[in-house]
Amino acid sequence: MKLFGKKIPLSVSLLIWALVWELVGRFGFSSIFPPLSQVIVVGINILHTEKFIKAVEISLRSFAIGMALALVVGMTLGVLMARVKAVGRTLGTWVNVFVSAPISALVPILMGVLGIGEATVVATVFLFAVFVIILDTQVGISKADQSLIEMARSFGADRVQIYTKVLILSALPEILAGIRLGAIRGVKGVVIGQLLVSIIGVGELFELYSKHFLMEEFWALVIVVFAFAFLISEGIAYLERRVEYYAGAR
Repeated sequence: MKLFGKKIPLSVSLLIWALVWELVGRFGFSSIFPPLSQVIVVGINILHTEKFIKAVEISLRSFAIGMALALVVGMTLGVLMARVKAVGRTLGTWVNVFVSAPISALVPILMGVLGIGEATVVATVFLFAVFVIILDTQVGISKADQSLIEMARSFGADRVQIYTKVLILSALPEILAGIRLGAIRGVKGVVIGQLLVSIIGVGELFELYSKHFLMEEFWALVIVVFAFAFLISEGIAYLERRVEYYAGAR
C-alpha cells in the first residue's frame, strides 16, 4: 500500500483499518459492525468451544481431501494436456470455461447427487481448485525449454526422469502459482459448500450466527477464515520465491 508516494508496511495498513472499524463500532454507525475489540474478545472465547473445534475439524478435513484430489488430478491432466496434443485439444476449452464459470451454481446439483453432507463439500473444494491447477500446470510444462529435454535424452534419461527431473522442475514456478490460487479458491469452496449445506462445519456456524444476529461471533469467524486463507497463500508464495531460480534458468 502507498500513501503520498511512500510505501506503507502491511502492518500499518491493517492497524489503520482496525482503528476505522473500532471507531465505526464505538460510535454505533451500524449494528452490523460491532467494535473490533469486542469481536476479538468474543473470538478468543469461541476458539476454545467444542462446537467451534468440531466445525474446524470438519472444514479442515474437507479442505484437505478436496485439495489432495485437486492436486493429483490437476497436475496429471495439466501434464497430459501439455504433452499430448489430442488431450489438450479435447480438454482445453472445457478447462478454460470452468476456470471462469461460477462453480457455486453447481453445488445444488452436487447435493442432489452426493447428498447433504461432507462429500458435497469435498467435491465443491475439488471443483473450485482443480481447473486453475490444470491450467497453470499446462502452461508451465508447455514453456519448458526443449533444449533441456533434448540434452536429458542425449544423456540417456528415460521418460520418467525427463518428467520428474526436467519438466516438473522447470514448470515448478507455474505449478506452485496454480496451487496457491487453487488453495485460495479451495477455501472459498469450503465456505460456500458448507453455507449451502448449512448443517456442517463453519457453514453451520455462519448460518447460526447470522440467523441470531450474533455479529461479534460472526465477524470473529470471518477473521479466522480470512486468516487461514492468508496463511495458506503466503506459505505457498514463500515456496514460490524459493524456486524462482528455476524460472530464471529457464
